[in-house]
This record gives sequence, structure tokens and C-alpha cells, in this order.
Amino acid sequence: MKEKTILKKTLKPHWVWAIALGSSIGWGAFVQPTNWIAEAGPLGVIIGFTIGALLMMLIAVSYGFLIRKYPVSGGEFAYAFLSLGRTHAFISGWFLTLGYICIVALNASALALMFKFVFPGFVQNMKMYEIAGWDVYFTEVIIATIALLIFAYLNIRGTGLTGSIQFIFCIIMLLAVVLLTGLVGASPMAGLENIKPLFNPEISSYAAIISIVAIAPWAYVGFDNVPQAAEEFNFSSKKAFGLIIFALIAAAILYSLMILATAMAEPWLGLVAEQHIWGTGAAIQNVLGKTGLVILVTALSMGIFTGLNGFILSSSRLLFAMSRAKVIPTAFSKLHPKYDTPYVGIIFVSIVSLFAPWFGREVLLWVVDMSSIGVSIAYFYTCYTAYILFKWSDTQITNSAVQEAAPLKKILALIGIVSSLIFIALLLVPGSPAFLSSESRIALGVWIILGFIFYLFKRKEYNAIPEEELRYLIIGDDIPEEKKVR
Repeated sequence: MKEKTILKKTLKPHWVWAIALGSSIGWGAFVQPTNWIAEAGPLGVIIGFTIGALLMMLIAVSYGFLIRKYPVSGGEFAYAFLSLGRTHAFISGWFLTLGYICIVALNASALALMFKFVFPGFVQNMKMYEIAGWDVYFTEVIIATIALLIFAYLNIRGTGLTGSIQFIFCIIMLLAVVLLTGLVGASPMAGLENIKPLFNPEISSYAAIISIVAIAPWAYVGFDNVPQAAEEFNFSSKKAFGLIIFALIAAAILYSLMILATAMAEPWLGLVAEQHIWGTGAAIQNVLGKTGLVILVTALSMGIFTGLNGFILSSSRLLFAMSRAKVIPTAFSKLHPKYDTPYVGIIFVSIVSLFAPWFGREVLLWVVDMSSIGVSIAYFYTCYTAYILFKWSDTQITNSAVQEAAPLKKILALIGIVSSLIFIALLLVPGSPAFLSSESRIALGVWIILGFIFYLFKRKEYNAIPEEELRYLIIGDDIPEEKKVR
């Protein structure tokens, strides 16, 4: 039997931490604060994100265990296969692929949005058309396209380059956010009085907090990029859990600081009523002038760059793993002849994302809202797999999978399962504070139908692969000599 393609081990621990943090933060922390504050009030948002981070940490227990046991590309795709088989592996991979690619596209569009605010005269010309109330300009399409092409090229060059860049960008982003919050807090024009009322006066405090907790899978999506890159660790996979927790803590602090800086800048009820194209930018500029805006733009740029970089890496590795398992065409598991990277997946993700800016930001937001379901499904599969592998008592081996005696971790995995199902319910149950819009539900339905059609097309070939061979291709289990096909 032909040996499977293996990725080189080039990622250092601090690079992996930066991949998790930078992917979790992205553009949302700098573009969305006024929208979140309008929904829940400043304290409601901070409490919601704190609870969300704690829930993600519970889920991260399962990730840490599975990364340690199975440091292979594919992450949740591989975990779903371990516990529930090949069909569920496909479902997990299908939803994650959409979620990751959407986030790549939305980060690119966020860069164009930033330029539209900072240089409106430059961006707001050559208007092409309007979609869902959003004016689409040719200039912003070009900005997003250039960003995508640059990061596609960097990722093809390899993780040695992109990993070090990711770490530098994260440090700059952290310093910029801390400096910005300090300057706003010290300004005589701003103050803690501006954050009152602490919650949205039109809804209950409970509903306000829950509406933010519901978007935690979207807000913190990115820490799950770590298992996608696990095959490329040049260090012990035992460190992965600590790196994820450290990244989640840093992400929660960054989100909270940006909410605080935005709300302190001016009375938030007036700010959200003005409906700025970029509310946080307007608030910071009013208080700190151009200096504050430069610091904010720097932080936003770093967030966008780390999001682009992290999700191009993770989506290409997911496609690589699915291709290696023969779920999708074998081209996706080919490595670049010089850089040994899965370049076909990187190019594919970039090309698909290049179409996104042409549809306008509102349409992108519908799709990304829907992709939160995919992320929650991936969390469920991961926690369920860990729950199956953890045992209440003595360690034992069953079906070639090590089952570890860890009753506390088994309980945490169970909590992770319940949390994932709650996230899904909050997005799909009518009447929920986070119920998906009709447009997002339509997008979800279209993606499910496409997945079903694709699976029917590939099912015969996929199911024909012997179980032992598929385990080898997905998680690296050795095939018994007598069952190898040469």
C-alpha cells in the first residue's frame, strides 16, 4: 500500500498559541463592539463573553486530550471518525470547511470596511451595485482581493514563515489594545459613567447575557485551529491544552477591553443610535483623535491579518486531511514540490473567498451566522469522542483506541456535549435570543442540501475503503501486515 502524505513538523509552541489567539480574535473584536453593546449593554457583553470563554475552556479539555492522543491533521474530522464512523466524519468536515472559508472571506471584507471608514473618499467610488442594502464598490473588492492573494502566497511558503508572522502580529495587537484602553480611560472626555446603563434596558439582564453567550462558538472559533495543525507540531502534543487555555484567556481579555474602551468613549446609547459605519472607530476618534484611530486601525489590521493567516492554514489542513482519506479529490493532499505545503487547498480556499467581496458584507454576515452551527457541531463531535474515550475507572484498550481512566475529564466532556447542544439550540430554536435570521437559515439549508448531494456522489467510493486503511489514512493507526494491499 502506498504510504500516506505527511506534513513537516515546523510549528513552535508560541506560534501555535498565536494561531489560536489570532484566529479567535480576528476582526470582530474591533468592528462589532457597538453592535454587541446595542444588543446586551456593556456589562452584558463582558459577562457573556466571560461565560463563553469558560464554556470554551470546558470544551478545550476534550481538545487537549484528543490532540495529545491523535496529533494529526483534520482535527474534528478525525475525532468524529474515531467515535461515530466515516459518515459523521464527512458531516463534521463538511460543516467545518464552510465555517472556515466564510471566516477567511469575512476577514478580507473587514479590511475593506476599515479602509472605507479611514479613507472614504478613496474607497467609496466606482460603485457597482447594491445587495441587501449594502453598496458594493470596486475599490473594496480590490482591497480584499490583494489581502487574500498575499496571505495565500505566504501560506504556500510554509508555516515557518506564517507562524513567526502570526506571533509578531498577535503581540502588536495585544499591545495596541492595552494602550488604547488606557488612553481612553485616562481621557477627561471619557469615563466609566458612559457605560451606564450596564445592560440593554429593553430586555432582561438574563436575555442580554444569553444573547452574547450564544455567539461564543463564533467569537472564539479559532482555538480549534490548533488540532488542524497538530501534525506539524515540532514539540510534544501534551502542551496543546495549555496553549489553548492561554489563548482563550487572552481572547476574553481582549474582547472585554475593546468593549470597555468603546463604551467609555461616549454614552453608549447615543453612540449606537447614531448607526456609524464603524461605531468603535467613530467613538475612539472622537476621544483620541487621529492618534487613537491609528492605534485602533493597527489593532484591527493585526486582528484581520491573524484571522486570515490562521484560517487559511486550518482550512487547507482540513481539506488536506479529508483528501488524504479520499473523501474529496486527491489533489488537495498534494504537497508543494519546494515548500511541502498543501498548496492546492490554500489556492482553493483563496479562490472561493475571492468571490465573497462581490456579494456585499450583509450577505457574508448571513452565511457566517449560519456557520456558527457548523462550529458547534464540530465541538459536539470532539466532546463526544473524548467522552467515549475517557473511562470512569481502570485504563483499558478497546477497538485499538486507548481509553483513559479520568472520571473528572469524562464529566467535563459531558458538560462540553451539553454546552454544544445548547449552542445549537440557541441558534435554531424559534424565540431564542440568538435565533438565526431567515436568510441565515436559508443559507444553512442550501449548504446541507449541497453536502447531501456531494456525499451521495462520493458514498460508493468512500465506503469501499477498508476500515483499517481508513484508520491509517485519518489517524495513523498501523494496518496489520496480512491486511495491507500492495
